[in-house]
Amino acid sequence: MREIVLDTETTGFEPGEGDRIVEIGAIELFNHMPTGRTYHQYINPERKMPQSAFEVHGLGDDFLSDKPRFAEIGLDFLNFIGPESKLVIHNAKFDMKFLNAELSWAKMELIANERALDTLAIARRKFPGSPASLDALCRRFNIDNSSRTLHGALLDSEILAEVYLELIGGRQPGFGLQLASDNKDKGAQTSNWRPQPRPTPLPPLLSAEEAEAHAAFVAKIGENAIWKRFE
Repeated sequence: MREIVLDTETTGFEPGEGDRIVEIGAIELFNHMPTGRTYHQYINPERKMPQSAFEVHGLGDDFLSDKPRFAEIGLDFLNFIGPESKLVIHNAKFDMKFLNAELSWAKMELIANERALDTLAIARRKFPGSPASLDALCRRFNIDNSSRTLHGALLDSEILAEVYLELIGGRQPGFGLQLASDNKDKGAQTSNWRPQPRPTPLPPLLSAEEAEAHAAFVAKIGENAIWKRFE
């Protein structure tokens, strides 16, 4: 099963008010394990960065001015996430809103909202009433996020991948089910196995005296002795 852990950084909160994506970071998981494949792209938002956004992301107008526009990288991004992989996102509605706005402006295929798996919603269900921010979940699961002094899409994706694995049961989610599946497979592979006779028979545990005493006991019972039926 392929999943993409994804994060975006934006100039603000509403694409309808002119805010744009300035960075995308994504990590590929296969069967809940990182493959080492990543996607990372800075994007020219075609507008000035608000001071508040600069303070959060540390990305200035000069830095972003020579970066590609979303329309130039949109196809590469879609190719990376693929047509079916689940997208693991913290507060998925926010990122999906921006991604689909950018794709719409670039006249590219939109991403179905059903593909998004929201770790914020998972955390709130699992720990009702507790803080569910990415930083709070890092503290809960003892995940080191000391390098997260500024938001960064790829770094946040890496951290979110660790948080996600903890939320679904640690590094080996469904371990019992996996073992059951493995055993089932092994059973299928060995269904024709049959026990074979020992190359060397085990020595009898009955002494000669005990054997003679048993034979005498059976003789007294006569022909109806149960042992006679299996001779």
